[in-house]
Amino acid sequence: MSRSEDVAASIGNTPLVRLAQVVPAGNARVLVKVEGQNPTGSMKDRMALSVVDRAAASGRLLRTGKVVEYTGGSTGTSLAFVCAARGFPITVVTSDAFSQEKRDHMRALGADVIEIASDGGRTTASLIRRMMDRAEEISAAPEAFFADQFNNPDAAAGYATLAEEVWEQTDGKIDAFVQSVGTAQCILGVSAVLRERKPDIEVIAVEPAESPVLAGGSPGPHRIEGVGPGFVPPLWRDDIADEVLAVSTDSAKAMTRRLAKEEALFAGTSSGANVVAALQVAARLGPDKTVVTLLCDSGLKYLSTDLFATEAAQ
Repeated sequence: MSRSEDVAASIGNTPLVRLAQVVPAGNARVLVKVEGQNPTGSMKDRMALSVVDRAAASGRLLRTGKVVEYTGGSTGTSLAFVCAARGFPITVVTSDAFSQEKRDHMRALGADVIEIASDGGRTTASLIRRMMDRAEEISAAPEAFFADQFNNPDAAAGYATLAEEVWEQTDGKIDAFVQSVGTAQCILGVSAVLRERKPDIEVIAVEPAESPVLAGGSPGPHRIEGVGPGFVPPLWRDDIADEVLAVSTDSAKAMTRRLAKEEALFAGTSSGANVVAALQVAARLGPDKTVVTLLCDSGLKYLSTDLFATEAAQ
């Protein structure tokens, strides 16, 4: 066991686990990176550390400054964690569309949390835009640093370590990487590193079937938290992914429940969407190939939602 004087050093080095039960025979093996084992239970810890530390090092975030961000919850929680570790105050703008656990976790870590009302708990482009606008207004205050996860290149840089871990854990034997798209920072950062090492690797993006904007469709409301903002992210480029797969909220939730029951992997809805898409890729690639995807966060973030409530009622 390692010892560190810096709690932020606990970010990363998460397990890579082979799915044993949900992958049909004859398909490629599917490996999942268990990002819920990061300190706040989310892969977003990686980008938060990069965003805060790089801003502080460059002088964009002053020692007397404050961080401001809009968030579906996990980014805000991760930023609140890093800010608590580094001694910065933080204000986050979020919504009741996202789980109570996420909002409570941010507050527990010392964040000032502002909630914007949603349309029946659904993620929509209008909601995300209102959150972004409110955060930008607050960030106009003196010494405020606007983290701006959709546009900040330091966010993508934070996922380089994730890609390096995947490469080492697979001994470079990886044929496809699958990841759902919210800000696009994760798939951007990971694909850049993996393609440097293996130019012919396939990169597959995942988005909600109810809001297939990356594939050229129309935006719509959905309930896969943290992904599918309802518009094409500013840093998205069509060449980031070789393919875009759409997964419905219902399919993502059903797979998330299967992962818990059959694989003992307790994750959130975007993780279920990732695995649904990864299984499609694994079926196409066939045996002797390897598909890697992410379990983006822990299922503990969703206990107040209907994700697992139906299971408890049975």
